Amino acid sequence: MRAARRAWWLRLHRGQLRGVDLEKVARRVRGYLADGPIPRRELVERLRSDGVPDAGWGGVGLWVDLLRIPPSGTWERRSADLYGLAETWLDLPRASEAEGLAHLARRYLGGFGPSPISDIARWAGVPPTAMRTAVEGMRLRRFRDERGAQLVDVPGASLPEGDVEAPVRFLPTWDAMLLVHARRTGVVPEPVRPRVFNTKTPQSVSTFIAGGEVAGTWRHDGERVVVEPFAPLPRSIRRELDDEAERLAELYAESPSLLHSTQREVQGRASRRSSGMDRPHRSQRP
Repeated sequence: MRAARRAWWLRLHRGQLRGVDLEKVARRVRGYLADGPIPRRELVERLRSDGVPDAGWGGVGLWVDLLRIPPSGTWERRSADLYGLAETWLDLPRASEAEGLAHLARRYLGGFGPSPISDIARWAGVPPTAMRTAVEGMRLRRFRDERGAQLVDVPGASLPEGDVEAPVRFLPTWDAMLLVHARRTGVVPEPVRPRVFNTKTPQSVSTFIAGGEVAGTWRHDGERVVVEPFAPLPRSIRRELDDEAERLAELYAESPSLLHSTQREVQGRASRRSSGMDRPHRSQRP
């Protein structure tokens, strides 16, 4: 898997990385971090001073295992920018490429199965042929979709009957149920996709699921949750949606830290935008 990802990265950035040996860059980074974690900015500056373009830092993690050192990327310390060598924190297992691909497939199917092998490969960033070879040696359940294409799933996984109604659910931004690589799920209808993902909101917007697909957006406004459906909803679904909105508003009221975190997230996103920066659970699947 690592070989495929490296080859992809080099193809993607070949114009910026002409003459750059990322094996040597990885050794430099390992040397920088030998005495302990270093902030990202300092790492990038050191590489620049050594003549390494920024694309070298962007891909060096495929040649040396890095870890964002805690506490970072938390509500208390928002910037996940302190890096260290993964081997100093984790007991990294020795595994073959085939074992690694099988592990990835099991993890993916645990959240998104049943799925075609092509979706697993696209999510993992590896060639479909490599993933297909790994999956063929696994003990999996196999199904056929409406078009006769094969779907695979882990043994013993829950699978609701086809007539089970999908409940109303409120989703935050970046929720895995909205995965772009798996459009086949139909969770985000194509006509509404530009209203969920666009150049102003590449991270998506807060949405709600009704009838098994994205049907509108929501926001917390003071003491209540305001919903904005994309189209008129049946009365039964509207009642369910309003009930779920009330429960979510109660959660905000009971958890002030959740409200403050959401406000900081919104403010941070607005700031990044103005400065120019910038799996569904099985019980929820339709």
